[in-house]
Amino acid sequence: MSWGKVIIAIFLIIPASWTRDSRLNAAIDVAAESYAKADYEQSIKDHLFILEQFQLQSYALDFNLGLSYHYAENPDEASTYFDKASTSPNKLLSSFAYNQGGVILGNKKEYEVALNKFKSALIQDPFNEVARHNYELLARWMKRDEERKNEEQNKPEPSEFAKRKKAEADRLVEQFRFQNALQVMTDALQQDETVAAYQDFINSLQEITEIEKK
Repeated sequence: MSWGKVIIAIFLIIPASWTRDSRLNAAIDVAAESYAKADYEQSIKDHLFILEQFQLQSYALDFNLGLSYHYAENPDEASTYFDKASTSPNKLLSSFAYNQGGVILGNKKEYEVALNKFKSALIQDPFNEVARHNYELLARWMKRDEERKNEEQNKPEPSEFAKRKKAEADRLVEQFRFQNALQVMTDALQQDETVAAYQDFINSLQEITEIEKK
């Protein structure tokens, strides 16, 4: 699964409490500008400057840093800040933080934990359609992947007869005689159930022959 294609919500939150003086306003503008320009390394520095210079503790700041670290390809730091932001009493912010954390875990192929993150995002905000899409997409993929693994485990070991018939069908495929190859495999399956070990090959032949008939 190409988890990089999963939809990610991107937005920058500027809490009203940050606007208490001109120096802070200027720092906020600088951080917002560097993020808007997709200069994520600089955005990290600018947001950390706000955190350190003004001793500001903010769930929104944590979320912004999480986004900046994520797009700067530093997923571990991003996860840390998304986890902090997910504890926000603001359910909307918490929901999006959980969703972003789920995306990072999905990219790491930690699918079960990622699914739980998306679920938590929906608990915080049932109307978060981005998290719902991610949850449903990952849940369906995990189900299909489990089914595929079970099929692989349950495939029979092909007999010598099955191997010979597969080799015969391969030679026919090399001659572009797909219908004949399918017939060989279909007849062989009726005689020997271990030919089912090549079910994917048979399915491919069926698809090709159906296309040829159109």
